[in-house]
Amino acid sequence: MSSNDGGGLMSSAGLVRYFDAEDKNAIRIDPKTVVAFGAFFGVLVQILNLIL
Repeated sequence: MSSNDGGGLMSSAGLVRYFDAEDKNAIRIDPKTVVAFGAFFGVLVQILNLIL
């Protein structure tokens, strides 16, 4: 059989470890804030397209 009997993809193993590690000094932003900023930015672009 194959030598990959350990389960899981080897290419994703580093990503799982990277995203599981949390830095206490990292900036934390609420997902709702990101969505609200994106919506505000989109509305701002649309208003500027109408004006200009």
